[in-house]
Amino acid sequence: MPLHPQAQAVADFYAAMRTTPFEELAPNDARALYNAWQIPSEEMVFEIRDVDAGGIPCRLYRPSSDTDLGLLVFFHGGGWVIGDLDSHDGVCRSLANKSGHAVLSVDYRLAPEHKFPAAYDDCANALRWAHDNASSLGVDKTRIAVGGDSAGGNLAAAVALAEVVPLRFQLLIYPAVDMSMKSPSIEENATAPILTKSVMAWFVSHYMRNSADHKNIQASPIVAEDSLLKRMPPALVITAQFDPLRDEGEAYGKRLVENGVNCTITRYNGAFHGFFNMITLLDDAQSAHAQASTLLKKYLD
Repeated sequence: MPLHPQAQAVADFYAAMRTTPFEELAPNDARALYNAWQIPSEEMVFEIRDVDAGGIPCRLYRPSSDTDLGLLVFFHGGGWVIGDLDSHDGVCRSLANKSGHAVLSVDYRLAPEHKFPAAYDDCANALRWAHDNASSLGVDKTRIAVGGDSAGGNLAAAVALAEVVPLRFQLLIYPAVDMSMKSPSIEENATAPILTKSVMAWFVSHYMRNSADHKNIQASPIVAEDSLLKRMPPALVITAQFDPLRDEGEAYGKRLVENGVNCTITRYNGAFHGFFNMITLLDDAQSAHAQASTLLKKYLD
């Protein structure tokens, strides 16, 4: 199946904008380029405010005045090198409004200035802080989920495996769960739009301290033992056909299923890595948000 026509139009646009291969950019230049690509969201949310989660900058999205909402703690994507609260602002607005529950977006430290496990540590600490300070957020500490896209999906899976706090659900959007980069789709989609094999290798090289880290469960959730996977909360794993990370995300989801976890695995054919962020451009993104929000609501209500 070829790229969806909408996805092809977006891929062509980004290809025309890119004058230097992403993997040849310095991290700060890559961040500037990524930020320039963002389309600010105009979606209204009942309340949006910045929060200091024990020294970790976060942003809270509340869809209503209710004081006993469920909470999605969200970790943004960007290969652990790029991305921030603003890059995923539209995603968080959408998920909060559609699910009817609060979202706390975490601005974890980025590589290469802060290599592994800095991002993981920040995400685990922010999740623990949210649980301990639930009343100040207007949420119920017994109804918490984690989620994220790409690198954020990696971090969500990793903190879930660490059992930092009891969780109701995990939302894993094309998660990077295997730092070995050996799944078949890495080669099949080596030159895919948006994320290529070379760009992924660039991200991993900036984030990891050494090759030994690749086998650490906090970096590669796929290495988790069955005994641990059996204890995981229900999950939704979203993948894209034209994504180097497709197969590792689906393999992780299948392992959850094999271990008795209620895990839905959905591949969006014709889509590329990053499509979930393009809510205003792609029908598939709208569909994925509807799916994610339906399951968030189910498990957080």
